[in-house]
Amino acid sequence: MNMGLEINIILAYALGLILLYIVGWLLLVPLKLLIKFIWNGIIGGIMLVIFNLVGGFFSLNIVINPITALIAGFLGIPGVILLLILGVIL
Repeated sequence: MNMGLEINIILAYALGLILLYIVGWLLLVPLKLLIKFIWNGIIGGIMLVIFNLVGGFFSLNIVINPITALIAGFLGIPGVILLLILGVIL
């Protein structure tokens, strides 16, 4: 009986499964990051519009231009708060 060959096959399968797991993980992590950035962008844009609608009653607004959209999109709700604080200070 040649047990060495069977152990080599089992180890090859195990190594293949481990490599498949690592490659899947490496592809999934950037996808999660991309989904997080898209989600932050959507929430930030909605918050800008809602703030400008509600803030109009109190004469507060944030001008929507590419820079403010980028800040709100990248940072999400904290970005909108940052823009509000900067708008009040400046």
